[in-house]
Amino acid sequence: MNAPATITALAGLRADFPGMVTHDGKPWHYLDTAATAQKPRAVIDAMARALGEDYATVHRGVYTRSAEMTLAYEAARRTVARFIGGHEDELVFTRGATEAINLVAQTWGRANLKAGDRILLSQAEHHSNIVPWQMVAEEVGAEIDVCPLTDDHRIDLDAAEAMLTERHKLVALGHVSNVTGALLDAPRAAALAHKVGAKLLLDGCQSAPHMGVDVAALACDFYVFSAHKLYGPTGIGALWAKAEILADMPPYQGGGAMIDRVTFAKTTYASGPQRFEAGTPAITEAIAFAAAVDYVSAIGPARIHAHEQALVAKLRRDLGAMNDVRLFGPADSAGIVSFALDDIHPHDLGTILDESNVAIRAGHHCAQPLMDYLGVPATARASFGLYSTEADVDALLAGIARTRKIFGRG
Repeated sequence: MNAPATITALAGLRADFPGMVTHDGKPWHYLDTAATAQKPRAVIDAMARALGEDYATVHRGVYTRSAEMTLAYEAARRTVARFIGGHEDELVFTRGATEAINLVAQTWGRANLKAGDRILLSQAEHHSNIVPWQMVAEEVGAEIDVCPLTDDHRIDLDAAEAMLTERHKLVALGHVSNVTGALLDAPRAAALAHKVGAKLLLDGCQSAPHMGVDVAALACDFYVFSAHKLYGPTGIGALWAKAEILADMPPYQGGGAMIDRVTFAKTTYASGPQRFEAGTPAITEAIAFAAAVDYVSAIGPARIHAHEQALVAKLRRDLGAMNDVRLFGPADSAGIVSFALDDIHPHDLGTILDESNVAIRAGHHCAQPLMDYLGVPATARASFGLYSTEADVDALLAGIARTRKIFGRG
């Protein structure tokens, strides 16, 4: 691969993102896309139109604009579902991936887990894929097992295979680690889970924005992701679940829109995704979510992935040449590079980099068990998006060199 050509292939798209400059007009080297992605003008404009001249409520009004907004909202559901290879009757809009996991835990989990059942997680999980399972396990008396990692910090599926038993009812794993960028062999994980009769939930927050996703090929039972990491708005995400599983799940919250018929004697509930969308939904956010999906689809997830992989390869190569840097994760990490500088706390590095308009994430990344496993209190994390360039990597490397000099290490 000609790395420089690949790295610059998407450089022209940076102009689509108004947030990629500082308030005084200088380039902002934003390397925190794993936390939240910047928004292209197409998404900003779609949300502005939905909040302005197109705005009305959905599913209730008989007047024209409400009917049109209802059509746009449901079209957004179809767009987002198709993006991951699903169908509209399988996709629930949620407040984000965190709520999506909680929804599964509190509906499917409470209905299907009982005392003595087991849940398999991994050492690499985000807190959002740990705490909801702890809560439901405590409630029903289930137990949690933790799968270890390989030497290059991938989820060890050989170990998972040895651990899984017929008592396991759920396996919940990150498709791509938000710390190491390690990609899970999801089809194998699904095969292992299904062999013992368990369901597989994938946290797709770090995979959906960076690579093509096909839930049928992944063979998972649940897939969750958020809009804001996919160049869309905050406050909305999605749960995909197989239609037959979704049909058997009880409601999550009660209120308007999720009902069929309400009397004081008995209430019956709507079918499909609507059963889980109580109240007025995030209308404008859903439309902007679909605009983000359209934007990414037009570029092509494969192109985006190749672009980000070239940046990862360059940064890992340059950091690997430094004898005081510890790299985490595999060499082919997906859009994320986590590292630590000897005797320099990531927070100090992040603060000094900010003075040069370089933005990274420093901390435990909502993955404290993984930090304990790695033996560090925190890591520095550079994460790429489709707008990232070689200049961003160079600015980060220059900032690291400056930091080392400040600490007398240069």
